Amino acid sequence: MKIAIVIPAHNEEQYIQLTLESLVQQSHGPAKIIVVDDNSTDRTREIALFYSKKLPLQVVSTTSKAINIPGSKVIQAFNLGLSHINIEDYDIICKFDADLIFPKNYLEVLVSRFRESETIGMVAGHCTIAKNGKWEIENQNNPDHIRGALKAYRKECFKQIGGLKASIGWDTIDEMLARFYGWQVITVPDLHVKHLKPTGAAYNSKSKYLQGEAFFKMRYGWWLTFITAAKMAWNKKQIQLLYDYLRGYQIAKSKNLAPLVTEEQGHYIRNYRWNGIKSKLGVKPRS
Repeated sequence: MKIAIVIPAHNEEQYIQLTLESLVQQSHGPAKIIVVDDNSTDRTREIALFYSKKLPLQVVSTTSKAINIPGSKVIQAFNLGLSHINIEDYDIICKFDADLIFPKNYLEVLVSRFRESETIGMVAGHCTIAKNGKWEIENQNNPDHIRGALKAYRKECFKQIGGLKASIGWDTIDEMLARFYGWQVITVPDLHVKHLKPTGAAYNSKSKYLQGEAFFKMRYGWWLTFITAAKMAWNKKQIQLLYDYLRGYQIAKSKNLAPLVTEEQGHYIRNYRWNGIKSKLGVKPRS
């Protein structure tokens, strides 16, 4: 299976060499890599160009705003990179961050899992972060969630979900739409990737309401938003996040922002989330 990888990168000179070197070492090599240098002011582009000697790699440059608005900046860069390849030439489309170290068999395992069934639409390992001298699984809400840092899609699945949305929440919407259309989303428990920067490290205070906006755009509804926001605030040990997320939801509702999913898709997402909550409480989910 032929793999195309798009790597958005903004001022990643500290990490991108490690990411690209780990891709050089893969037992199943990628067929194409596009690094999108997104308005970097450091040596990101220079380092990526050096690796074009070792990898089937192309560097594309763009000059988006320096501010990191979650979901917008990175996906706009990804979509730019994607426009430089013909996805029909590939079997698997990947969106990887520029601060990851992959084990040597990472792409080989992805291919192996995709080959298990033509209904498998997304596959990934798990991000680990350095904590107290050890590499630990990065905190997340659900073990079946694929982190935005290391997405991999079967081409047909990627096309059916309409690609990636340039909005916060994109890395939940993609999975939910994949499931909505009948695709399996697979996480491989023992396939660990080193994530060198914590998720959200580059986000700014202006972004604090956007998670609530994402809940509105995904048609969560008030009570599901409240429960999800409370859980996220608890996991991050930041109670203020509960207020911020609920405030963001209310702002989006007052502005009547356009949802990112249809009513039918929203109904599916709500049922999926409620069934997950009920399952954890020992209540039999609805079919």
